Amino acid sequence: MSLDGKVAIVTGSGRGLGLAYARELARQGAAVVVNDVDASVAEEAVAVITADGGRAVAVVAPVGSTETAKALVDAAVENFGGLDILVTNAGVLRDKSLLKMTDEDFDLVINVHLRGTFTCVREAYAYFKEHNVAGRIITIGSPTGQRGNFGQTNYAAAKAGIVGMVRTWAMEMKKAGVTANAVIPVAATAMTKTVPYFAAAVEADERGEAMPDFFRKDLGFGTAEDVAGLVAFLASEEAAGITGQAIGVGGDRLQLWSHPEAVATEYRDGGWSYADLASAFPFAGQQQSVGEKFPPLP
Repeated sequence: MSLDGKVAIVTGSGRGLGLAYARELARQGAAVVVNDVDASVAEEAVAVITADGGRAVAVVAPVGSTETAKALVDAAVENFGGLDILVTNAGVLRDKSLLKMTDEDFDLVINVHLRGTFTCVREAYAYFKEHNVAGRIITIGSPTGQRGNFGQTNYAAAKAGIVGMVRTWAMEMKKAGVTANAVIPVAATAMTKTVPYFAAAVEADERGEAMPDFFRKDLGFGTAEDVAGLVAFLASEEAAGITGQAIGVGGDRLQLWSHPEAVATEYRDGGWSYADLASAFPFAGQQQSVGEKFPPLP
């Protein structure tokens, strides 16, 4: 098995995408620390992984705090003897347009997604450094963090911030041989199941049928299991040379997202005054699009 003997933590892995990641890591040989805020859900995930022939234990706690991060690493070491892989998947949604979004809505999403990723990665990297482990950090981003989405100020900020941290960590961790990457999944989740545009794909999946090619190929939209293979690969020795990347996956599609780059450049002797810009803004008609634009359903 490609991950035989490795130990992984997967936050937010009681159900959905996180459970798919945990099951695939276990399937490839890793022992897994499952994490969820619901004890029954976490224990059920452990039971599923164990029934598959894998090894798993549960830590029931909300991510965000340093205490939870320490508890996760401690559980990996105490139950399985070490730590090699961290997947930061835990998240919550509090979608509202800007004027309706409260401080609490904003802070909760930032705390779980962004701070939770930060505290867990910091704790895992400290273990890697102390024990000379060439570990793997796999964070979970979102198309919303790459392009924006209506009603998701908090979520977009958190997911964009995660990718920014990954680029920084790739530089900071390089000497230690630790990789850090972001996965950008597009899959049927509790959230996408409520979107009418994806109904045909979701209904096919729930019937046990393959999703139509339009969704799997044109949109790169698939199941949670379609994402799990990339997570397991990035956790492996074969991915030792891949770091600082944002990699999209869904359905039959795999994508490498670019780092932000200037798309147009102009110079003016003496700089750009208000009057110069007001009279002739040089990038008129070149503004970049925001949000995702889906093609019409077939």
